[in-house]
Amino acid sequence: MNHPTPKASATNSRVSGVLPVFQMPYHEDESIDFATLEREIDWLFDRGVDGVVMAMVSETLRLTDEERRKVAEFACKKTGQRGTVVISVGAESSFAACEHARHAAAVGATALMAIPPVSVGVSEDALRRYYERILAAVALPLVVQDASGYVGRPMSIQLQANLLKDFPGRVLFKPEATPIGPRLSALRDATKGQARIFEGSGGIALVDSFRRGVVGTMPGAEIIQAIVALWRALKAGDEKRAYELSLPVSSLVAVQNSLDAFLAVEKYLLVKQGVFKNTVIRGPTGYTLDEETRREVDRLFKLLQTSVAVS
Repeated sequence: MNHPTPKASATNSRVSGVLPVFQMPYHEDESIDFATLEREIDWLFDRGVDGVVMAMVSETLRLTDEERRKVAEFACKKTGQRGTVVISVGAESSFAACEHARHAAAVGATALMAIPPVSVGVSEDALRRYYERILAAVALPLVVQDASGYVGRPMSIQLQANLLKDFPGRVLFKPEATPIGPRLSALRDATKGQARIFEGSGGIALVDSFRRGVVGTMPGAEIIQAIVALWRALKAGDEKRAYELSLPVSSLVAVQNSLDAFLAVEKYLLVKQGVFKNTVIRGPTGYTLDEETRREVDRLFKLLQTSVAVS
């Protein structure tokens, strides 16, 4: 099998650190609010992130194909040289995923990310061919996202390890199947420590995942200041500071127990911080932020802000 020559392993190594998945802002008529999206991206970089990601929490699956292309191009353009840009290209067919991949590469993405198809359960061989076709379409690094915490079913550790073996320097991972910690370690061990893995639980498993060797985290945008501070504490070996931040982070993220719950809480907190104008989510949705939950979110967010402010 002939694989495209990687552009450079240096590109792969750049994909690390705190890479938040930006939320998608809408006008009241549900059209994309690009002015607010620009403000969100600037706000994230002002708080020390290493790049941005367009993925599930960006409501990618609720966008038209044309919108996906416009948002990908916009994110790459507005990020510029400030950091990396990871664009989700997962689709219901390999053909469509490859088209998204080529477009992302053309507009300047640093790396791609792809969930499996969600409308059909495919065999491991079919799933492997799906990822092989994306990897063959362009020479960018690809983050294989096991999004089974939200949709689909878990990928086998062996499938993921074999992809890295066959595409060295090209494949990274964002495992979200439970139990997250043990499966993360299993992937690490199956690849003899070569797998570059991202924590993808919104920060709730970041301390444990860091101990297991992750190279970064892909949280939401809403508590990014706390996540950046937590990542830096972990990198510095400051365990006391890490737990001061991790406990309120985990409590707040624990309220968000589904994809639509993440969207509702995250957009609520982005409005609260003056980044978003509204909390519009494209429906139908499976979750509504009720008043009692909102008050608990307010209490937990206040505790988190206090923890972040402690020097």
